[in-house]
Amino acid sequence: MNDTPAKTLSKSARIGFIGLGSQGGPMAERIAAAGYPLVLWARRPEALETFVAIGATAAGSVAELGRVCDLVGVCVVDDAGVAAICDELIPAMKPGSLLVVHSTILPESCEALARRCAARGIDFLDAPVSGGGPAAAAGTLTVMCGGSADAFAQAKPVFESYAGALVHLGPVGSGQRAKIVNNALMAANMGLAHAALAAGEALGIERKALAELIKASSGRSFGMEVYARLPNPQAFAHGAPLLVKDVRLLGTVLPGHTGMETLRDAAAGFLAEATGQDI
Repeated sequence: MNDTPAKTLSKSARIGFIGLGSQGGPMAERIAAAGYPLVLWARRPEALETFVAIGATAAGSVAELGRVCDLVGVCVVDDAGVAAICDELIPAMKPGSLLVVHSTILPESCEALARRCAARGIDFLDAPVSGGGPAAAAGTLTVMCGGSADAFAQAKPVFESYAGALVHLGPVGSGQRAKIVNNALMAANMGLAHAALAAGEALGIERKALAELIKASSGRSFGMEVYARLPNPQAFAHGAPLLVKDVRLLGTVLPGHTGMETLRDAAAGFLAEATGQDI
């Protein structure tokens, strides 16, 4: 039995971050506020100005960021974006450093990235997050991690700067699998809320009153609360395409499974109205 304590990152470790959108931006701010030296890269240099003002360093390229950092977090939208960044990043990262993918992508993509990292002596975690920008800014994100226990222990102090709930779920890909199921359930709950309020209106019950009743009753869910705040499905223009992506990811990793089909079918009507896309 190996009783050697797992390595953790010191406060002098350089943390790199790529993907400064509505969720990644607040995550980077929390890392800087925790006292870590922060190195950032963005396609648009002007996107870095507010971060440089709080002490972050702007890297001139993805490779430059990779060469100087001990841990690099990637929080871009999809598989293609992660692949493009990692093609430049992994060859530049030093042995013993750690790559973390916060994006929600296929588990198999993370497993392939982990193999590439292992060949260069780089540790890897998939660590998708839930909660959105407000939770990132408040430090209450849920972080779902897949990878070795040592890699998880190494990254944990950094994750704690923006996490409220932090769970190690198993080997690489486990975080993605859990996140995809979670988001498909969120989409299904919003789809069921859409159907429930439509049924209530058909029975002559005022929509707002029914929504308030359900929020205090056994039919409540977070998805119901979010849906009840929308004037119409189209108002969920930012979140709905991401849920479409994640429901499709579940269909890819679990084709033909009854659980996947039940979640997909429950979500389909709402997401079709919200985005004009079939899932």
